[in-house]
Amino acid sequence: MRPIAATFDSLRSRRQTAFMPFLAAGDPDISTTVELIRLLAGCGVDLIEIGFPYSDPIADGPVIQEAYTRALAKKIRLSDIFAGLEALAGEKLPPLLAMVAYAIVYRAGPKEFLAAARRAGFSGLIVPDLPGDQAAELFALAQAHELDLVQLVAPTTTPDRVERILKSSSGFIYCIAVAGTTGVREALPHELKAELESLRPKTKLPLAVGFGIGRADQIESLRGLADGVIVGSAIVRQISRLSSGDAPRAVVMQELEQFTRELAATAHKRTAG
Repeated sequence: MRPIAATFDSLRSRRQTAFMPFLAAGDPDISTTVELIRLLAGCGVDLIEIGFPYSDPIADGPVIQEAYTRALAKKIRLSDIFAGLEALAGEKLPPLLAMVAYAIVYRAGPKEFLAAARRAGFSGLIVPDLPGDQAAELFALAQAHELDLVQLVAPTTTPDRVERILKSSSGFIYCIAVAGTTGVREALPHELKAELESLRPKTKLPLAVGFGIGRADQIESLRGLADGVIVGSAIVRQISRLSSGDAPRAVVMQELEQFTRELAATAHKRTAG
């Protein structure tokens, strides 16, 4: 069994929800990204999503866009990300997923990118700008490299497209909570419950919800509905303080650890059943 499936299976057996934070690679630099991966792993997170900086992100809100801009301003390269993560080889880490624009994959060459991702320790990838129902070729290549291709389903995805997307998905389904870009929201939409309940019987893959989640009470509201929760902008906003200089590095790291542990603990509360 692949690492992502094994993680969700283990959590399901304990009636717990997976917690997955997001990092922007290279913000503020790649050595700090490696340090942050170790920190998050030590907080008991279940998976870690790593965003590859891109100048024209398709679904990222201002917080993540700014993180990518900071990384790109320092001339981060694809090889820097892979080399940095290869330094973690042999360490006990949760599964890592690459959130990467297809333009980056295409420019590197899909086979070459997937081989490099595998060597760097990734377990899967999420490609938000590749239409899910047109991903059959990349899905087959990912399978050949023993990597999962996680597909996104949005509130606006039509039922027929959902069916096609599910045919080229593995690992889990990334359920977008709100239409639009990433970023913390005050409340999750009331329609989300019905959307998850509608999707559940159509696939055996776990359902993980992202976009708009940044507080423990929002994670709590998804207990029993979702198999996993993804927190991006709220984590990246904390990390951005390493660049702003509004607090000492040790303080930022300590507060990030406390914040992450709180969210992970909420996700890991057992669901009655």
